[in-house]
Amino acid sequence: MAMAELSTPKTTSPFLNSSSRLRLSSKLHLSNHFRHLLLPPLHTTTPNSKISCSVSQNQAPVAVQENGLVKTKKECYGVFCLTYDLKAEEETRSWKKLINIAVSGAAGMISNHLLFKLASGEVFGPDQPIALKLLGSERSIQALEGVAMELEDSLFPLLREVDIGTDPNEVFQDVEWAILIGAKPRGPGMERADLLDINGQIFAEQGKALNKAASPNVKVLVVGNPCNTNALICLKNAPNIPAKNFHALTRLDENRAKCQLALKAGVFYDKVSNMTIWGNHSTTQVPDFLNARINGLPVKEVITDHKWLEEGFTESVQKRGGLLIQKWGRSSAASTAVSIVDAIKSLVTPTPEGDWFSTGVYTDGNPYGIEEGLVFSMPCRSKGDGDYELVKDVEIDDYLRQRIAKSEAELLAEKRCVAHLTGEGIAYCDLGPVDTMLPGEV
Repeated sequence: MAMAELSTPKTTSPFLNSSSRLRLSSKLHLSNHFRHLLLPPLHTTTPNSKISCSVSQNQAPVAVQENGLVKTKKECYGVFCLTYDLKAEEETRSWKKLINIAVSGAAGMISNHLLFKLASGEVFGPDQPIALKLLGSERSIQALEGVAMELEDSLFPLLREVDIGTDPNEVFQDVEWAILIGAKPRGPGMERADLLDINGQIFAEQGKALNKAASPNVKVLVVGNPCNTNALICLKNAPNIPAKNFHALTRLDENRAKCQLALKAGVFYDKVSNMTIWGNHSTTQVPDFLNARINGLPVKEVITDHKWLEEGFTESVQKRGGLLIQKWGRSSAASTAVSIVDAIKSLVTPTPEGDWFSTGVYTDGNPYGIEEGLVFSMPCRSKGDGDYELVKDVEIDDYLRQRIAKSEAELLAEKRCVAHLTGEGIAYCDLGPVDTMLPGEV
């Protein structure tokens, strides 16, 4: 048996057990799934603090604690076998309590951009330590290991743990945020109804896992498409979690709409506010120029080409993803990751006075006359506590109402198509011949 002995710094962690200053901060655990915990960065060294890691060539490594207490793992991997004696450090005393964040589809391109933003503190703040719980498939498990290695090599101070696995019941344990990206992409010749059923089964399973394992007040952001109906399926399979806590990502649509208005008006896009995406994340979505503002003025006063607003504007938002693929041969993974960041930050930071943001949420109790029991993108405000309220002071004219009704009808049809997954009877699909999948998502 070989023994390795290293010097470690004195650090403070808000997560240390009060009866011991020792904390196993990094490990890889294999039961029927892989598991990683990441080592936090170390800042100062002292000769009085030591680490020991015992490794047998014929058995799994055993991590040994200097004060006689022993912490063992049946399997561990390299540096993840080490047990650290962490002393108090001033820097971490003021940190908030660690939060657990689950990400599905964690080996995909969107996650490849998103995870590093989460780990850096860009999303939840510079004093919020996090644990990442990464969900993948059996075939992506090696890729997940690679993701964990890159996160480890990035030395993010706030990233305290990384778990990887393929069972949502394990990965979702005690999570406070769940970002559900993983979904089957729509292939050539696949009908939207088929995609709804295939991905619906994935989100039904994940909803049940969240209901069983996650924090009771977990916030869930569904990215995998068709995201509105997938979010509905997920929440219907998680009756113990408030339906209000489920979101479908329409923030990329909002960001694209702001960009198009800014380009047309000849201003920078931070001058565009009060932008709403109504409805489904499909070609029936309704980018709302009636209530949007540019430099505080109604859009229709700044952009006098109303024909463009009613026709070209919506089309430019819808076709943006397809145009991007034409330009460089891949889908909008990076901007999708940015929009996920924006969506979460809109919930954890107070909304600027007079402004709002778009997110797909449950329609029960909405003030707009939209059918209840759907996940529908609507204008929201937040106090920064993770919750939100629907904006009441919006204008809806006949033009806007007709467009909203079309998206509402599509979501009702999708809901009937997945009734077998939401506990609402036998499924019946009448989606019609028109393909409403957004360009770039096939």
